Amino acid sequence: MISSNDFRPGVSIVLDGSVWRVIDFLHVKPGKGSAFVRTTLRNVQSGKVLEKTFRAGESLPQATLEKITMQHTYKEGEELVFMDMETYEEGRLTVAEIGDRVKYLKEGMEVNVIRWGEQVLEVELPNSVVLEIVQTDPGVKGDTATGGTKPAIVETGATVMVPLFITQGERIKIDTREDKYLGRE
Repeated sequence: MISSNDFRPGVSIVLDGSVWRVIDFLHVKPGKGSAFVRTTLRNVQSGKVLEKTFRAGESLPQATLEKITMQHTYKEGEELVFMDMETYEEGRLTVAEIGDRVKYLKEGMEVNVIRWGEQVLEVELPNSVVLEIVQTDPGVKGDTATGGTKPAIVETGATVMVPLFITQGERIKIDTREDKYLGRE
């Protein structure tokens, strides 16, 4: 159990049978009446955002989350096979469980799998990955870094906007959180 007075950004609680993460909170002590905590919560499974007010000192169940480091070994149909880096046991996740970030996942990559009990809540990829460009329009003489961008398809199938001077076969660094080109590798 956790008190609403102990809320901080990143704290996970169980509310109505699902896990919610505190995004923002404000402890309010009005001149008249009792204090309360106004929070902004995000549902970890669905991504839905909710604003909710709790009485100051109200106890709520805290979600016990488990973070496991796993390595992506191969893809089998719609399932991706991962190996636990501590126990060397195999686990399978569907593309739906991983979500949109699957577009940057390549074999051999280590990820953090966040679980609540037996349920997978999210898969955390590294903040940046290095991937090879497999298809893009050729650069033209005179193209510069500030001259604009063009789409490029990387080895995992994701499309990223890159500067005009980048060519096919180059390895680039990509920010997986914002889908942005960071530089050549």
